[in-house]
Amino acid sequence: MSAPGPVGYAQLSMVDPAAWRATGSAWASLAGVAERRAGELADGSTALRTGWSGSAAESAGARLTGLRDELVALVPAAIETDQVLAEFATRLVAARARLTAAVALAAATGVLIDRRGGVRADPARVPSDRTGATVAQVATALREALDLATTADVEATTRLARLTEAAGSGWTARPPSYRPPPNAEPGLVRRWWAGLTPAERRWLVVHEPELTGRLDGVPADTRDQANRLLLAARRAALVARWEQLLARVPRGPLEVVGLRSVEAALSGLDALVARLESAQQPRAYLLGLDVGGEGRAVVALGNPDRATDVLTYVPGMTAGLDDATGELGRAARVLARGAELAPGTQTSAVLWLDYDAPDFLHEAAWDGQARAAGEALHRFQEGLRATHDDPPARQTVLGHSYGSLVVGTAARDHGLAADALVFVGSPGVGVTQAADLGLPPGQVWASTAPDDVIRLTRPPDELARRAVLGASPVGTIAGWLAGPSDELWFGRDPAEPGFGGRTFPSGRYGHTGYWHPDNPALDGMARVMLGR
Repeated sequence: MSAPGPVGYAQLSMVDPAAWRATGSAWASLAGVAERRAGELADGSTALRTGWSGSAAESAGARLTGLRDELVALVPAAIETDQVLAEFATRLVAARARLTAAVALAAATGVLIDRRGGVRADPARVPSDRTGATVAQVATALREALDLATTADVEATTRLARLTEAAGSGWTARPPSYRPPPNAEPGLVRRWWAGLTPAERRWLVVHEPELTGRLDGVPADTRDQANRLLLAARRAALVARWEQLLARVPRGPLEVVGLRSVEAALSGLDALVARLESAQQPRAYLLGLDVGGEGRAVVALGNPDRATDVLTYVPGMTAGLDDATGELGRAARVLARGAELAPGTQTSAVLWLDYDAPDFLHEAAWDGQARAAGEALHRFQEGLRATHDDPPARQTVLGHSYGSLVVGTAARDHGLAADALVFVGSPGVGVTQAADLGLPPGQVWASTAPDDVIRLTRPPDELARRAVLGASPVGTIAGWLAGPSDELWFGRDPAEPGFGGRTFPSGRYGHTGYWHPDNPALDGMARVMLGR
């Protein structure tokens, strides 16, 4: 990285964003080394106290404790270095995409670009009366690309300099005297966080990561640092639960089911950690993690506080920690398609799996779990608004299947800080009209595949009528599949004209195929995210 200053055409042409991303990932790997060494020091201190006493022992113990604290404080600094370099790499990718577009424009319009970025018209291709306008258009496109790279270079250099300064003056400080309650309004949290000193913020990350990592209104990069500090403890909790279930002999059916569930969650957590630790772009930010029950995770691809367009994806039935990376892959495909449609745009997509998704049809037949999730989704979206750098991002919330009911219920009951809502494969969203969701109907979108079985679900009152007419219990459940209707299980079909929203097409890819590369629905989701 150069010293702050204008980035030239040749520099941007030759820079390798992947190399900067790999450098950041190497710094992140130091966090794991520091954590292991801190653990070894803690173990050594414990062993020392059991066999040595007196003033010398106390002095040695204090020194070991101090060394351990320094190592623990180093962990978020290493993670932050990775964040800075990853974001720098992301913005270089965007700048290079704009540069490529400018070069293509020059080639198409007959403008020549020299090695220093100077532009002039090719007299053999550009008529003299169009020379000025054509050259100016290419020069503007080049300048925008170079300005983006320069801004990224200056910002990254400044952030790394601050880290260096903090290392020289000491990482820790006295803890702040006030903590907001767990469910505090995100705007209040943001103001509280802004009023802390950098050292106080770092103290909270190191010493109270459980609080810092879950507070909506704390910036995404800070939450990521805190939650990564908790990864080892979260995995240890899952392993302990697995060992406890494994030790039960004989095991009944419930213990067997529980054991398999924990094994699946453990496998899913390991896959998620592998994604978090990879050098893959965009960088993943861990905004929340809970290994209780089926497990919950909130993961952003790209920093949502710095993106111009932010998508929040809420998955549906059976979603849990066991397949968090699979659900994250769906969000990644929307981002990738967005990059194809609008090269150079900085986007972020968040997997919001912070609710207890139904596992079985009889659970998905009721809206209780969706209603229980509403306040948390509302608060999360408000937090994204509160922590975002100026200017505000375009925020889109996407719900699939039962997740669309979660989104609709949250919008209806609590309101959502969103510029657009998208429903795919929806069984209904809890309202009869798009206007009831608190957004302009023109910003409410939906799509349902022609072969999606969700089209055939029936509202409860119709099933009740069938039951009264003598249908068997099996027939009552099968009544979900009785034929097309504007009325679905949870209200009017949001993909039908009578709902009052807007639609985009989907191919015949079934209930889970909206993210298939050849499905036009993938384009639809990406275009809504981009506001196009």
